[in-house]
Amino acid sequence: MEEARRGFLRVVSRIKNSVLLDKREVDEVIRELQRALLRADVDVRLVFEVSKKVRERFFSEKVPPGFSKREVLLKILYEELVKLLGGEEPYEFRVDKRPKVVMLVGIQGAGKTTTAAKLAAYLAKRGYRVGLVCADTYRPAAYQQLKQLSEKVGARFYGEPGSGDAVGIARRGVEELRRMGLDVIIVDTAGRHKEEKGLIEEMRKIASAVNPDETMLVIDSTIGKAAGKQAAAFHEAAPIGSIILTKMDGSAKGGGALSAVAATGARVAFIGVGEKVDDLKPFDAREYVSRLLGMPDLKGILQRFEKFEKIERERARAIAAGKLTLLDLRDQLRRVKSMGPLSSVLEALGGVSLPKGVAEQGEKNIEKWLVIMDSMTMEELLDPSIIDKSRVERIARGSGTSPRDVRELLAAYKRTKKLMRQLSKSRRKFAGLGF
Repeated sequence: MEEARRGFLRVVSRIKNSVLLDKREVDEVIRELQRALLRADVDVRLVFEVSKKVRERFFSEKVPPGFSKREVLLKILYEELVKLLGGEEPYEFRVDKRPKVVMLVGIQGAGKTTTAAKLAAYLAKRGYRVGLVCADTYRPAAYQQLKQLSEKVGARFYGEPGSGDAVGIARRGVEELRRMGLDVIIVDTAGRHKEEKGLIEEMRKIASAVNPDETMLVIDSTIGKAAGKQAAAFHEAAPIGSIILTKMDGSAKGGGALSAVAATGARVAFIGVGEKVDDLKPFDAREYVSRLLGMPDLKGILQRFEKFEKIERERARAIAAGKLTLLDLRDQLRRVKSMGPLSSVLEALGGVSLPKGVAEQGEKNIEKWLVIMDSMTMEELLDPSIIDKSRVERIARGSGTSPRDVRELLAAYKRTKKLMRQLSKSRRKFAGLGF
């Protein structure tokens, strides 16, 4: 298991083992996160930017009902890492001009030639006419391998066996396949060690000769943080537009993606998940981060947040339409209570001054009603019409109040709900008149 992933596992472990998640514990989590990102060769400026966002969001966002601080922090960490890797939307390969010329680069052993065929198969399945150019003159078997794979995936092929002119082959290959009226032309280049100046210079010359619309860097996902150095070297020779991670089918968790993205500013486009030509799929940052964090239960937590946020949106629309539940009323009363004494709140809103004792009684009612509503089930809070006599008695016992207190709350709720409907009708009436 690679070092980068171990660092993120320590971050998750520290979050799960935290007791209070106060400033001290959160600072410890942030330091662990910074260490993990730095081990992955992420730029220092980016490391502090991400950690700052995580800290600020955690201390500014409220913990929703039914969730823990740990879950909120894990969600924020997940979202910021996803954002770092390009966002939640999976990569989409766009053919905005024909032919679109794609140049694949990478060191030997990354699976570049196989990836070229996989990409061709992926595009062919989507109706594109694809051609492959073998510009790898360094590896003797490259020509024959790519030719056979081209036939297998139904792609056109160009190569010059025995020639050592990689730049000329690339240029002539693109010209020949362009005349065939293809949609996408993929140029497979030689793969050697990133330190070899000859390889880097060759990349430069090929890029200049074929003027690719996109240069895709193929990286072995098992190499960890070394991906950053590889990416930077190739990016200098031919600006990287996107990244393909290979060998994501085994135990490798691809922590090098963070390094490669940070080094190039490019987005991960695809991942290779097997040996077959069909084993290439668009990169999904959400799935990747879940895997990187080693949390099989993270998906369940995120789904709960999504469900909660959907309910909140629906509640907001319902309130705007004049509909109100006891859950909405409870939230509103909690907000009023958090703003300070009722008399001060009313004065600040519009200079309203209440008779002596009225504000104090109002505050007592709010306290009592909140206790009563905290003793209700979610079903009752969302649909107060189901609260019958037996439920009233149970709620009263649970809240330490009387059935009369519960009925008073329900009566106040109905009056508020009626007022909300009237206000909603007035808004619609004025809107219809053009106000």
